Amino acid sequence: MKRWRRPPLQHPLAPAFERAVESICTALTPSSKRNYNITVRNFLVYLAAEYPDVTSLDQLRRDPHILEWISRMRAQTPPLAIVTCIGRLIALRSIFSELAWTSQRAELARLVRDEDIPRTPQSLPRPLTAEQDQFLQQEFLLRNDLGGNVFLLLRHTGMRIGECADLSFDCLRSIGPDQWAIHVPLGKLKTERMVPIDPAASILVQRLRFFRFLDPLPPDGRLLARPGSKIALVVQLRDYLHLVCHALGLSTSIVPHQFRHTYATEMLRSGVSFPVLMKLLGHKNPDMTMRYVDVALTDLQREFQLARSKPKHLAPQPKASFAIQRTGFDGLIDSLLVTQHALVIFRRSLPCGDSRSHLDRLSNRLTKILAEIRKLRTT
Repeated sequence: MKRWRRPPLQHPLAPAFERAVESICTALTPSSKRNYNITVRNFLVYLAAEYPDVTSLDQLRRDPHILEWISRMRAQTPPLAIVTCIGRLIALRSIFSELAWTSQRAELARLVRDEDIPRTPQSLPRPLTAEQDQFLQQEFLLRNDLGGNVFLLLRHTGMRIGECADLSFDCLRSIGPDQWAIHVPLGKLKTERMVPIDPAASILVQRLRFFRFLDPLPPDGRLLARPGSKIALVVQLRDYLHLVCHALGLSTSIVPHQFRHTYATEMLRSGVSFPVLMKLLGHKNPDMTMRYVDVALTDLQREFQLARSKPKHLAPQPKASFAIQRTGFDGLIDSLLVTQHALVIFRRSLPCGDSRSHLDRLSNRLTKILAEIRKLRTT
């Protein structure tokens, strides 16, 4: 039975759980709210079947009510994916925390604990191979149709496919002479951002505007026309990619999100710093950005050789050149600079303590002496 045709949940605890879900999902997307409702239904159906006498929040206990539900969920046939189990446990913990706050029952917040939530499986980055990337881009350019331009835009901006479906018709912004950026609207993490693009990528947006003019659907302010819902548009684009991969003899398991992984890896290899890459992808957590980046052995070797040839964090070298010995005030200043540099190097080799403090004071005195000598030299 489809979820949206199921009858309303009949359980004494259902109203309290529904109010908690409404409070939590005030600023979340409809899909997030739907996941919370699925968790509530799953838990309350289990509770009604196994413990029909539990009709109030005061009767809920970690053992057996919660622990048995967790065990049954993990032992389900066919087995649930680990990510699904994690999502349901996190959702139920959030609901109990909300109920603990609204009903003034602190014990509810401790029903689901951190140790109950399994670890997220380590997902390896999934960028396209160089051959796949080249073949797909060439095919998209050759076709030059709506789907091809959409996926070229995904490849050169790192957007999620859902964000691309939400782009406004005026998403292209000029930020300077021959400088462009795309305004990405509120997305998965409720954040918006500006993604810089080159003039070639700006032409892709112009082409998509042209296709929008040709579409018989009335203007709705979006760059891409929706034949029905947003989900229908995303499914249509996924089917297009599937057909292109099949025509090229590539793996038909390639998904649109791999273009985002490829973009992230390309940006990092091009020299983009990690904080900037986080901004480009719209991430709040660096751990999430690391999941998108493919660091191969060749990348490690290149960075190692670069660090050896152009070190950035070695001890600072004295600014003055002492190849030619100078006399007078200049020679005295050179000698003091060499002494001060030697003190800095020696200080770094010492552990923290009184010795380092004494050397710091001595270095400060040398700085003052150098300043006085420079004044005498000018007079």
